[in-house]
Amino acid sequence: MLTRRQALITLAAAAIAGSATRPAVALDTLAYSPGVLATLQASGKPFLIDFFATWCTTCAAQERVLDELKGESAAYEAIPILRVDWDVYGDGELSRQLAIPRRSTLVVMSGTQELGRLVAETRKDQIAGLLDLAIS
Repeated sequence: MLTRRQALITLAAAAIAGSATRPAVALDTLAYSPGVLATLQASGKPFLIDFFATWCTTCAAQERVLDELKGESAAYEAIPILRVDWDVYGDGELSRQLAIPRRSTLVVMSGTQELGRLVAETRKDQIAGLLDLAIS
């Protein structure tokens, strides 16, 4: 019998595996949970953490740019995006550990190591540069 944690990790792993086979036409994201984060960290592959709020216009602009970039590049499409709802987890442990100052923060990670971040940035070239850290 699977524990709840094992089931969540299994579902997250399946979602990550499935994201690599989807066409690059829409932003593919994973909703944050500690189990999904642990799975991404253990994968050994870089991933992007997107601290967002549904009401945030800067976050919406970032999402449009990410969607466009991922649609243009298979390398970008392969980068998992973990979306952290600021209204739910803004005061949470992950936000504190990474010293996230506000919503609309994008962080590229490899395991538990931060490779780079952008705060409130919506320019395509800047976001592409951040994603390039994940594929270099």
